[in-house]
Amino acid sequence: MARITVYLSGSIAAYKGVEVVRGLQKAGHEVRVVMTTSATKLVGPATLNALTKYPVLTDLWGDANQPIPHIELADWTELALVVPASADLLAKMANGIADDAASTTLLATAAPKMVAPAMNRQMWAAPATQRNLTQLAQDGVTIIEPVTGRLAEGYTGHGRLPEPPQIVARVQDFLNQYRQLAGKHVVVTAGGTREPLDPVRYIGNRSSGKMGIEIARAAAQAGAQVTLITGQVSVALPQAPNITLVSALTTEEMLQAVQEAFEPADALVMAAAVADYRPVEVAQQKVKKNHNHGPRTLELTETVDILRTVAAAKRPDQLVIGFAAETEKLLDHAQEKLASKHADMIVANSVAGATGAFGRDDNQVTILQKGLDPEKWPRLPKTAVAQRLVARLEEQLK
Repeated sequence: MARITVYLSGSIAAYKGVEVVRGLQKAGHEVRVVMTTSATKLVGPATLNALTKYPVLTDLWGDANQPIPHIELADWTELALVVPASADLLAKMANGIADDAASTTLLATAAPKMVAPAMNRQMWAAPATQRNLTQLAQDGVTIIEPVTGRLAEGYTGHGRLPEPPQIVARVQDFLNQYRQLAGKHVVVTAGGTREPLDPVRYIGNRSSGKMGIEIARAAAQAGAQVTLITGQVSVALPQAPNITLVSALTTEEMLQAVQEAFEPADALVMAAAVADYRPVEVAQQKVKKNHNHGPRTLELTETVDILRTVAAAKRPDQLVIGFAAETEKLLDHAQEKLASKHADMIVANSVAGATGAFGRDDNQVTILQKGLDPEKWPRLPKTAVAQRLVARLEEQLK
């Protein structure tokens, strides 16, 4: 069963949202509710509060004792369902606008999202609405199409919200499909490793860890037991009952953590940006500047190749996915890694320039597998890349 947050927006069909909440509860799901200001004019928050036994979030600033309730709710959510979804809220979602409790919480959650639009037929057919729906689909949002039927205006048209049992059934189908990794153990690495020069300084890289963290979150949402091994990261770590966090800052520490976690696991996704070199000698005290201001020579040696080492020892029933982060000749280098590192799949992404993957919220990747042509994906938010990659992982594990 899933933790579902239902978002009610200002459509006359908001009363059906109450029935959807009841239907999801009867199916065994835990439900919480967010309402837009317009929705509260149509349905009383007290009704949803009584049904769910949770406070209904309507205002970002309503509870002084809990200053960031939208973040707590965003992290709690395993599925975000907007029902009914008004044209206004769809536009906010598509364009990243966060100006009220509903739109802000939706933007803050990394959970998969489903929207069930309901509106006048002209509003549904408007080019702006269709553009927003196209954008949402590209962002990985699942759209439950409205049906043709009698609208609030009194005439028949396309834009009517499907009946609550139909929506609940769609949610159930989505969750059943989305939890295809139930019973599987997936190991994910994220962030950059760092190799110390002395007690103060280290060699590192600009990886934020976001891509690996989103993959771990997507795998957990798909039902897997996840071990997330992190080096240096600059984004928040996921908090979920089925995610185990392990810190491994140096390459050697990460190798040991990966070997230990992967031995009983089904799959490994090496998304970490592992340092290629480390100092031959690590100073025991802080290295001071030369008094003569002359150059200082630093002798480096290669670090262990975690991907090659672990993939070479994998069992036939285990899957290993590696990442290739390159600044030039992306596909050439990625093909070389696919051939030499025993991985089942390489995810190639550029880290060069302003559009490189490091530090960004989106990414453009190309999937390489033996015997298949490279598969170039469009530039997508890293959450959407992670969801697509986890779906591919599910297929491979079958």
